[in-house]
Amino acid sequence: MLHRLCCAVGLLLISSGISISIPFCIGKVIDTIYSDSENMTATLTYICQVLMCVFVIGAACNMGRIYIMNNSGNIIVKNLREKLFKSIVRQEIGFFDKNKTGELINRLSTDTSLVGRSITMNVSDGLRAVAQGVGGVGMMLYVSPKLTGIVVCVVPPLILMSRYYGSYQKKITKNVQDSLANATQVAEERISNIRTVRAFAQENKEIAAYNSKIEHVLQLMQKEAAALGLFWGLTGFTGNLIILSVLYSGGIMMQSSMITVGELSSFLLYAAYATVSLSGMTSFYSELMKGIGASARIWELTDRVPQIPISGGLIPSTHTAGSIEFKNIMFSYSTRAESLIFNDLSLTVPPGQITAVVGSSGSGKSTLGSLLLRFYDPQNGGIFLDGHNIKTLDPHWLRNQIGTVSQEPALFSCSIAENIVYGAPDMDAVTPAEIESAARKANAINFIKSFPNGFDTIVGERGLMLSGGQRQRLAIARAILKDPKILLLDEATSALDAESEFLVQDALEKLMVDRTVITIAHRLSTIRSANQIAVLDLGAVAELGPYQELMKIQNGIFRKLVERQTITQ
Repeated sequence: MLHRLCCAVGLLLISSGISISIPFCIGKVIDTIYSDSENMTATLTYICQVLMCVFVIGAACNMGRIYIMNNSGNIIVKNLREKLFKSIVRQEIGFFDKNKTGELINRLSTDTSLVGRSITMNVSDGLRAVAQGVGGVGMMLYVSPKLTGIVVCVVPPLILMSRYYGSYQKKITKNVQDSLANATQVAEERISNIRTVRAFAQENKEIAAYNSKIEHVLQLMQKEAAALGLFWGLTGFTGNLIILSVLYSGGIMMQSSMITVGELSSFLLYAAYATVSLSGMTSFYSELMKGIGASARIWELTDRVPQIPISGGLIPSTHTAGSIEFKNIMFSYSTRAESLIFNDLSLTVPPGQITAVVGSSGSGKSTLGSLLLRFYDPQNGGIFLDGHNIKTLDPHWLRNQIGTVSQEPALFSCSIAENIVYGAPDMDAVTPAEIESAARKANAINFIKSFPNGFDTIVGERGLMLSGGQRQRLAIARAILKDPKILLLDEATSALDAESEFLVQDALEKLMVDRTVITIAHRLSTIRSANQIAVLDLGAVAELGPYQELMKIQNGIFRKLVERQTITQ
């Protein structure tokens, strides 16, 4: 990258030097035309031929500079997006609870483009403006120091105005980008949930909500446009004032034979160059402030250290037995810290056995699985796997020991085969035979082969082209391919019809053999087969034991859940 920039700077200096020499040469051409020399035609032909060669070299250098800087800008934006995406993906789950997807996408796309441009083409154009401005002023001094003094008097107010405008531009750009991120977040959320919007006939409401956000963006951009118009209006006025001053003073000096018509023409061109260069420098400054404004959140995200790393820590040398113990857990989500989910919860999950977790809605059943996966850390207490506190274990290794099947399994918008392979620790090493075997064990092979494209069938966004039972069986096939020692089942059959439930339950029973299983369930048929049942209430394990024992407890919480049909047949 450095050699590219050095090459671009070299081409910039050549093209700028050529541009600066043009007014001087044109002045000589004009003086040649107005001279009475007998060799005027030959001299004029020679000068024009030289200028033509210079113009070609200048065009080639300018083309090379723009090509190199554009390519460099694209590489910088690519690297910046890769770094930002890497940083976002590595953040803990709590980070995504606070930051909306649409906002993060806006940072990843729009903001990175602004920053990339501000430090490549904008810098290149700014350096070109500086080089031409300095060269132009130098040549103006060479042609006429007196006229240069008149021009310089107009410059300081413009520089002062540029400074204040740049500061305002930085602030307004950050506000525009934040507002645009909010609008993007609204659009992303509504489009991703379009079926819900359509089902409740709320299209007009969502259109109005998005329009309201965009209206706010427009209001901020109107302020930006007003400031831009005022700035460039005053800049243009200043430039015209410079030209007018030169024409007036130069005309008087010509009458006194203090300057020739060619020199005045050269000076006018240099004054125009200096004016354009000054505008370019102010534009560079304002664009730079815009890039700095857009970069504020990018650097904040790239520099953010995740509270829970994705890797690093102890990797046990012994085989995982699957013994799990929750000790005196106190936990609340950071987004609602005042509301405790668990208050001194303790639970032992024996290895190789099935533990069913039940409780009323909001009792923390799914949170138990999130803590085991270390999506979150408890405020107090500890979770132990085979005697090791999971905070000391490598999170990447830990999650490879755990397979999950949830009520709404998350599938990617790719093929069935790719979704199944996603569960494997080494996706590249999985063979088609292993994929088919996992699908067969998950009772998914029949519906997969009924599709024209079989395993190459695209499942659509979040797998919405498949039924609920089909999605569940693909999730089970994915878990089978992962071959975890610990299995988390989060109400895996609660939303299915009888036929789908039978097929999914049969596949789950095959998957649960010789594994430690924590199943969160509302179906009595699922709970009865568990070795022990943990009943959550008021942030702790209120009752613990097998089905028959819990049903014998008079006025027991579990028995009430069954009687109230909170736990269904």
